[in-house]
Amino acid sequence: MKAVALAALLPLLAACATTGGSVTLLPGEPGVNTGAVAVFDPKSGAETGSLTAANTQTALGGKFAARPADPKLYAALTDALPPPVARFTLYFIEGTTRLTAESEPELKKVFAEVGRRAGAEVQITGHTDTVGSEGDNDILSLKRAREIREALIAQGLNPTISRAVGRGERELLAPTPDNTAEPRNRRVEITVR
Repeated sequence: MKAVALAALLPLLAACATTGGSVTLLPGEPGVNTGAVAVFDPKSGAETGSLTAANTQTALGGKFAARPADPKLYAALTDALPPPVARFTLYFIEGTTRLTAESEPELKKVFAEVGRRAGAEVQITGHTDTVGSEGDNDILSLKRAREIREALIAQGLNPTISRAVGRGERELLAPTPDNTAEPRNRRVEITVR
């Protein structure tokens, strides 16, 4: 994804270099590395410097000098970005598709988050602990994910923007040996983007 984004930016950066523009390194989503931008001299092709800190910029086509970006200049751009991905985790009673009492209120939070986003997509992924066979856990994890999806649809979620999958015991939150009851592994993870 980053390579595609950079490839799309190269013509723009080249145009800026020939017209004396500038390049700015904006921040990424919370918890995501910002990355870096290398700046090259358009005539010699030699690297003149790199931006490695968020909200820094430099002029192109001249001497490299990183400086803080003007926050007003880029406010409109960053305000137009979609909100960061929201993640929710719901936990289940052992061997069932029943939520724990602490997790029940989270469903309303998920639905509210979806309502705040135009064009939202919802990924619901079910998991189990290691008690039982792999096949049974695959079935249980998918049932958990599907039931959460159905509960969200009952609240008004558009079914076309969501999907439910089961991962069984393959992606343990808390690594445990086989046949270990671990409440943190009996979960559904919901990603709203």
